Amino acid sequence: MRTNSIASTDSTWTGMVPVGDTALAVTDTGGPGIPVLYVNGHVATQKYWRHVIPELGPGWRHISYDMRARGKSGTSADYSFETNVADIDAVLAARDVQRAVVIGWSYGAFVAAHWASRNPDWTVGAVLVEGAQPHDWIDEVDIEGMRKLWRRLGWLMPLMRATGRGARMTAEQMADSNIEAGEIARERVLGPVMDNITVPTRYVNASGSSLGSKGDEQERIRASLHKVVERNPNIEIHAKVPSNHGNILRKDYRTVAEAVRVVAELDRRSR
Repeated sequence: MRTNSIASTDSTWTGMVPVGDTALAVTDTGGPGIPVLYVNGHVATQKYWRHVIPELGPGWRHISYDMRARGKSGTSADYSFETNVADIDAVLAARDVQRAVVIGWSYGAFVAAHWASRNPDWTVGAVLVEGAQPHDWIDEVDIEGMRKLWRRLGWLMPLMRATGRGARMTAEQMADSNIEAGEIARERVLGPVMDNITVPTRYVNASGSSLGSKGDEQERIRASLHKVVERNPNIEIHAKVPSNHGNILRKDYRTVAEAVRVVAELDRRSR
């Protein structure tokens, strides 16, 4: 499935992939290498992978996209987590990709983990960067306070979008999405998803805090991973790097790329 809105440079394809009531902005470098699908953070865009992609190099086929209402993608009536998982299918089908390494950062790691868990035959391996950690952090959040915070930040959202760090969603939609993410992160919800993963999977964790975290909250969330790796031999912690949650893709992109190579090699050995 291709659209008429295409711009090509050498073998790279960029265009809009229709899905549901919207269209997603997609970039595909093409080529015969193993496809790597990049899944962004909650309000991030494809640009966040600008260090990881060249570090892996032209021997891989890099496919990145903007989620609904992010970057150059269109807006939608549905920003649910399930829709974000299903959109991976739409992107891969549009680019005629049968199997791929899926890598996600932050919110994107949750999306990537769910997709890998449900689609082992289509997944070469998964790399989860600072996300998909089962923890009931939502119980420590003032839900109404979160909604009020997003309303107060409403004036800032256009500026954030202009710098590539925001989404074309209302404050209420942003709050709903964050709250839903907290429910999805619950140990009783995410734990079975991680237990069901049968492909090589590696975590890359940062150190220190993330935007909005308090005290040692982020470290307590990361500590939940020891249960995940104990229960599932397909999953390991590849590395814990010095950078924090927000700058890991910029400062420790070499380690992130290394984890992609590891899961791809493990898949090759198993065949």
